[in-house]
Amino acid sequence: MILKPQLEDLKQIGFYLGKITIGVGFAMFLPFIVGLVFFKEAKPAFDFLISAEFALLCGLFLTWVCRTERDLNWMQGMVAVALAWLVAMALSAVPLYLSGHYRSFLDACFEAMSGITTTGLTLVQDLDHLSYSHNLWRHLICFMGGQGITIVALALFVKGSSGGFKMYVGEGRDEKILPNIIGTARFIWLISIVYLIIGTLVLGFIGMRIGLKPQNAFFHGACIFMAGYDTAGFTPQSQSLLYYHNFLFEIVTMVIMILGAINFNLHYQLWKGNRREIWKNIETRTFLMSVMLTFFIVAAGLHKLGVYQNALIIFRKGFFQLMSGHTGTGYMTIYAQQFIKEWGDLALAGLILAMGLGGCACSTAGGIKMLRIGVILKAFKEDIKKLMLSDSTIVMQKFHHVRTIFLNDHQVRGVLLITCSYIVLYTAGALVGVWLGYPFLDSLFESTSAAANVGFSCGITDAGMPAILKITYMIQMWAGRLEFMSVFALIGFIVAAIKGKQ
Repeated sequence: MILKPQLEDLKQIGFYLGKITIGVGFAMFLPFIVGLVFFKEAKPAFDFLISAEFALLCGLFLTWVCRTERDLNWMQGMVAVALAWLVAMALSAVPLYLSGHYRSFLDACFEAMSGITTTGLTLVQDLDHLSYSHNLWRHLICFMGGQGITIVALALFVKGSSGGFKMYVGEGRDEKILPNIIGTARFIWLISIVYLIIGTLVLGFIGMRIGLKPQNAFFHGACIFMAGYDTAGFTPQSQSLLYYHNFLFEIVTMVIMILGAINFNLHYQLWKGNRREIWKNIETRTFLMSVMLTFFIVAAGLHKLGVYQNALIIFRKGFFQLMSGHTGTGYMTIYAQQFIKEWGDLALAGLILAMGLGGCACSTAGGIKMLRIGVILKAFKEDIKKLMLSDSTIVMQKFHHVRTIFLNDHQVRGVLLITCSYIVLYTAGALVGVWLGYPFLDSLFESTSAAANVGFSCGITDAGMPAILKITYMIQMWAGRLEFMSVFALIGFIVAAIKGKQ
């Protein structure tokens, strides 16, 4: 028998939603201050003042009405996370819509969802003339979303570690780096801010070398780092990384993308000096094999068509796009239409495969994740051994992920469930695209890009595309970023509220 949610359930969910809403409201003061002080943008800054006041009022009202001392249970934590990302999307869209660079509030919501889920698909109009304040906000929500919207609340506003862990897991992470989940959240923010400072300085100096004014160079450096490290793919200019047309800039950006796609737990091991973990970890090994396989497919397709004439161009155009897709970033050094007109089906298929597989677990990347692919390969190897050996032989498969872990059926079943969910999500979005009249391969490319939180576009994503496709991609971005479990919990919660018994 399904039980109907009680008032106390709604209060606990609402209380934590209020804290996250307050966090989003406070974040809006950064573009307000930067725009007003550094760039003298009065009206754009005023957009953020209005939006921040609205968010803070909503958050304070929720925490006041729903005040509770009880901790979240698993169901409440999962539902709170799923709703938190929708609330954060709607609030983040308000200043974007006020900028006047979006045709509708739906388009602004699409942009906000793309940002906080670190996808990078965009519907902004005339990006090259968007204010510094709004451009900073587009990249700041990528930075918050990459670490996790609830990580903001955990690091600053949440005291209970038990309920905090349930929200942390609800965002598609299940690895505690430190024994305390609040400490884990703060460590994630610590390394991200340290990397942000270093990355901004490096990209800023390169920007000055290629002719940008110092103020612009470091602004671009900060934006590119935030969207690159958090594998989001937003850029301050409409040409993506083509705007900079600099090989060193592309190399540094590629390093930043890889850092963002690495498990935060691995970052912690490296910070402790445990460099051997890079070579022993199942994720990094699987990632290396996957990059080699998918780049071979892409390079074979490009070579067959003679698209690029030498190895350097293949590296700058082919390998860069491959790594950008595999890490889930979506930075481009070619135009969107070149994927369809120049790359051909084989190279495009290799890129789609790389996007679908994604980066590492407990990172800022999307997709199926390397840990799951590694576990599936280990399980496959175990089954092959069982077939080859006698029935009396006991086969135990193990793998190394920070520590040695023995494979069991429960792990494999969970991995296969999430993997199949991603494949269904990729396919469903492609079928919606085909139903609306787009070619299948183009639709699969765009769908995988949205659901795996990549941000590549072959030209389908546009402000003029049907509203149903915008909503489809938004749902894909949301479900793919949260890795389904909290989304399933929200659906179950709604069903219980409608059909449950008292």
